[in-house]
Amino acid sequence: MGATDKRDLRTGRSLWADSHGLGVPVKPLTEAVACDVAIVGAGISGAFMARELSRDHAVVVLDRRPPLMGSTIASTAMLQWEIDLPLTALSERIGPRDANRAYRRSKAAVEALKRIVDREGIRCGLKDKATLYLAGDEYGSRALDAEAEARAALGLDSVYLKPAELRERFGLDRTGAILSQGSASADPARLAAGLLRRAAGDGARIFSPVEVCEAASDPQGVTLLTDVGHAVRARHVIFCCGYEFPKGVPTPGAEVISTWALATHERTPCPAWLKDTLVWEASDPYLYFRMGGDGRLIVGGEDEASPTAHTSEAKRRAKCETISRKLKQLLPELEFEVDYSWAGAFGESATGLPSIGPVPAMDHAWAVMGFGGNGITYSVIASEVVSAAIRGESDPDADLYVS
Repeated sequence: MGATDKRDLRTGRSLWADSHGLGVPVKPLTEAVACDVAIVGAGISGAFMARELSRDHAVVVLDRRPPLMGSTIASTAMLQWEIDLPLTALSERIGPRDANRAYRRSKAAVEALKRIVDREGIRCGLKDKATLYLAGDEYGSRALDAEAEARAALGLDSVYLKPAELRERFGLDRTGAILSQGSASADPARLAAGLLRRAAGDGARIFSPVEVCEAASDPQGVTLLTDVGHAVRARHVIFCCGYEFPKGVPTPGAEVISTWALATHERTPCPAWLKDTLVWEASDPYLYFRMGGDGRLIVGGEDEASPTAHTSEAKRRAKCETISRKLKQLLPELEFEVDYSWAGAFGESATGLPSIGPVPAMDHAWAVMGFGGNGITYSVIASEVVSAAIRGESDPDADLYVS
């Protein structure tokens, strides 16, 4: 059998939407409520935020959809500490000192995520993974060699592989690659659901479907007006809207683009090394893939600079055919059939880092957005940065993420 399935695909449906254990305690908003912290968004970033703050604050979570059903289920959940921009390129953009801080903080966030999942006992298929970053049309072998050296100088476990070693160890024909340790993969929907359930266990109230239509701040807090006619009054509000930038919240330098992904059938025969390795390439657009715990290959890429292209059914089919073809070119002996294919929105920022900071001209309000390809990793950082500020503390890296 080839790269396309002759049976009906679960088209336009994310693999994660069919995960088990996605139950989250939600209720309709039937009266005005007050709280310490209101979180707008019940996806992965809102879930980490709620879990972090609900232990010490009265938290309300609002979402216009059911929990998890936005960008979270469109994720491929490659939990990498590597940032979209290589360390060398990020250094040129924001300076070596800040680039080094950003990479160290990203690595620490992945480690923190693993500790949270272990401590909270969240069953989400979390697995430690290495990462293989392949030379491509954007960064070639010399650039990756220099990148591996720069990472290693920071104590980040990365080594450069020459073509012969890459072929011998992985059977891949590229001009070079970086092999790094310390990343992970998981089921993003089960992870977010588990975090929201832990937050609810600490008293957080989750209301859905509720859309915030307007936010007004004053010296004492923020009032959120909703489409169901009941207001939410909070001392602080945090917009965790993923890649759907909230109305009235400035987003300088950020843009929403479209991305596509697919998953093969369970128990797809794959090289043994894929069980423990995430793969992505230094190309634009780039291909990325990993293996799930059930033996599926989860593959994504073909990003397009359009905030709406992901809604096109015809484009989804064409993009997934392209992704399948590129995967076959890289792994010509691989035989697979596509079971799921889906599309989603994806955010980018001018610096290559997310925006995590106060909302301009709105007191007591924070926004976290523009996460790029490190959405789950940056969700951890956002929960750390914002929760510290709300507790009256300061995060040493907060300035990195202010637009």
